[in-house]
Amino acid sequence: MSDEPHHLAAQLLPDVLAIARAAAAEVLSIYEEGFEVEQKGDMSPLTTADLAAHEIIVTALAELTPAIPVLSEESGDIPYEVRSSWQRYWLIDPLDGTREFIQRNGEFTVNIALIEAGEAVLGVVVVPESGVAYFAAQGGGAARQLAGGAVVPIKTRSFDVNHIVVAVSRSHGSDALQAFVGGLGACRQVALGSSLKFCLVAEGLADLYPRFGLTSQWDTAAAQCIVQQAGGQVMTLNLQPLSYRTRESLLNPHFIVCGDSEYDWRGYLPGKGFPT
Repeated sequence: MSDEPHHLAAQLLPDVLAIARAAAAEVLSIYEEGFEVEQKGDMSPLTTADLAAHEIIVTALAELTPAIPVLSEESGDIPYEVRSSWQRYWLIDPLDGTREFIQRNGEFTVNIALIEAGEAVLGVVVVPESGVAYFAAQGGGAARQLAGGAVVPIKTRSFDVNHIVVAVSRSHGSDALQAFVGGLGACRQVALGSSLKFCLVAEGLADLYPRFGLTSQWDTAAAQCIVQQAGGQVMTLNLQPLSYRTRESLLNPHFIVCGDSEYDWRGYLPGKGFPT
């Protein structure tokens, strides 16, 4: 891959961070004032905050990069025939963790990613309730910033089999997950909602985040970029990087987020009966 995508991602990052913060501010306002909940066709919840953040992000990205198409959770019905020609596009989840938003536990995020040739080359994750932002551009490392605070570089940590910390979904468990965690031996589990599980790995506070349930591409892209630029990896269960090359289905295969990209994880995967 040429340096041009790297340069573009780094150039766009400050503006995209500002856009994500603007959307997060609107989400927080609705969170504090009250909101209505609807059901989408797949029975997943939808709130006024999802739609408001979507509108802010899509409008701002159209002004910032009018030539780059946008795929959002709230516009996920764009036909494959249209998307199949996209080499570069924005992939966003205006409100990741809608269930956590409804439950008012603060564990929800605004996610924006730039995809280039199937790879997330820019990622921004903002936590509306705390104001914390995580962000990265390919080739530039990953960072965390408190609202109005200094930018602090973040890195994943080396894997220590005697002190394993596993991030797990607060709302989506499975028998396969428990089998995997059982295979790790003694470990501490931290339950979180939304893309915060990726961020926990990226900043070296957890070693792994295994996901053996359904996710969509907009759930993972921004945070995957952050994990990778922090020194980790996000791989499918056949040990391939999770990819965003356009395909008809917008669902991800099962995957595992690993903080230590130098560790050989194959010993934990075979023979567990996990679907790929």
